Amino acid sequence: MRVVQGGLREHRKAERRVRILEATRELLRESPESVISTERIAERAQVSPATVYNLIGPREKIWEALAAGFMDELDGRLAGLGDVEPREVVRSTVQLFVDDPVVSRRMVREWEQSGLVLDRSPLTQLRQALAEARSEGLLRADIDTDALASAIGTSCVGALHQWVAALIDDERFYRRALFALDVALAAAAADPRRDQLLAPLRTRGTA
Repeated sequence: MRVVQGGLREHRKAERRVRILEATRELLRESPESVISTERIAERAQVSPATVYNLIGPREKIWEALAAGFMDELDGRLAGLGDVEPREVVRSTVQLFVDDPVVSRRMVREWEQSGLVLDRSPLTQLRQALAEARSEGLLRADIDTDALASAIGTSCVGALHQWVAALIDDERFYRRALFALDVALAAAAADPRRDQLLAPLRTRGTA
């Protein structure tokens, strides 16, 4: 009986946590530049401010929780695709942010550790996709695919921050992220596949 009660208690906590984060997203979409206080979130989620603090934490933790939610969503999108190629990882990641621009821009601006926003889900899938490309002979056998994925991720974070600052639009965000991927793939290409991986760079400028 205690186990059942404990499971029910955890379920209710998880349910309230989901409501809190959805309330935060709703408030951001309604007033993108307004101050999002614990009290406003609590009122919208129909919980107490203490519940917001206990289940999420102070404001910095709210942005971190929103980022984790983004990555959970990306996990789901990529899992539904099965075996994912590097290009699809990049495309899906960019699309995730573009689909909810108000929330994603505010989250990246406000979260002090926003450079880590791509550190979990997309980087994990990108490492796997690059390792698969290496095993298929697309990339050189001596390539450290983890390091390559990190370099691509760093470039994509730079493009993300330019998009958040409205220095580039959605299309340029996508093109710059793909350009970073294509440059890395061309540099790491196995000799027999070099022309294939150089082709996107020859037909497109630097965005």
